[in-house]
Parts: sequence; C-alpha cells; structure tokens
Amino acid sequence: MIPARFAHAIFGLIMSGLMSCIVTGIATVKAVGFHPETLGDWMASWAFCWPIAFTVILVLGPSVKRMVEGWVRPQS
Repeated sequence: MIPARFAHAIFGLIMSGLMSCIVTGIATVKAVGFHPETLGDWMASWAFCWPIAFTVILVLGPSVKRMVEGWVRPQS
C-alpha cells in the first residue's frame, strides 16, 4: 500500500492522466480528423500535456478544494 501522505499526488496523477487523455483525444480528432497518423498525433499531444495537467492539479488543487468547501455547506 502507498502511504496516505501521497494521496493528493496519486489522485493528481490519475486524474490529470485521464482528463488530459480525453481532452487531447477530442481536440486532436477535431483539429486533424481521423487518418492513419491520428493516434500518433494524439499520443504526442497527450505526452506533452499530461505533465502540465499534473503540475496544475498539484499546485492549484488545494486552493480549488478550499474554494469549493467555502461554497458548500457541510452535511448534517
């Protein structure tokens, strides 16, 4: 098992990977259409974007969490 102190980083890694994969896939198909090179273009775009998305989640995630906690009321 992974220690709990790494939970935010693991969450960020998985979430940024999934979201950047989906978004770059949609953007790639929209920009270039379907052709034999589409998968390669998509993977190149994803490889470029994933580290950026991961960094953004790690840096901004705690602030966004606090902001959301200010907008919602606790469950009773």
